[in-house]
Amino acid sequence: MFCFAVTGGIGSGKSYLVRLMSSLGLPAYIADYRAKELYKTNRTLVNNLANLLGKEILSDDGIRKDIMAAKIFSNPDLLEQVNSIVHPEVLNDFYQWRGLMKSEGYDTVIYESAIFLETPRFHRIADKVIVVVAPEDERVRRVIKRDSLSEVSVRERMSRQWSDEKRLKMADFVIFADGKRAILPQVMEILNQTGIKPEI
Repeated sequence: MFCFAVTGGIGSGKSYLVRLMSSLGLPAYIADYRAKELYKTNRTLVNNLANLLGKEILSDDGIRKDIMAAKIFSNPDLLEQVNSIVHPEVLNDFYQWRGLMKSEGYDTVIYESAIFLETPRFHRIADKVIVVVAPEDERVRRVIKRDSLSEVSVRERMSRQWSDEKRLKMADFVIFADGKRAILPQVMEILNQTGIKPEI
């Protein structure tokens, strides 16, 4: 089964691209959303995180992400330990989902994650990597509007992510989501180059 990985910085336009590709019949696994679901449903994951970070991260429906984030925000070693617990569970969940999609007759899927390239554990699942880019000021404007954050907060979050320059070195394809170039023709060119026909 063929898999596109879609990645890019905050506010780059990943979600819009994935919705567009999904409308063409390519089902998408949204890693951040699925991880949030696993924090509620995967008891092994929840217990392992509680053992590492303390029982105060627990809530009635799983994990208190705000408390977990505060604990690992400025502690790279602890973040690495959390990722070593979370990422294998997300990977297993993706494999199960991919198997379900295959059983339903799909032969191409999308894996969307902001940190795909930063996480070597996941690289083997993708046949081609699509990096979504947009001008920094446009990205800031989008996130301020979407999340009601201050510009300072948005730029601080962006500073903790990889740069577009670094991502582009590992990209097979690039989507320019700058608000000037239409996305659909760029997507169709990628599908043409990979020999994948829309399933609609």
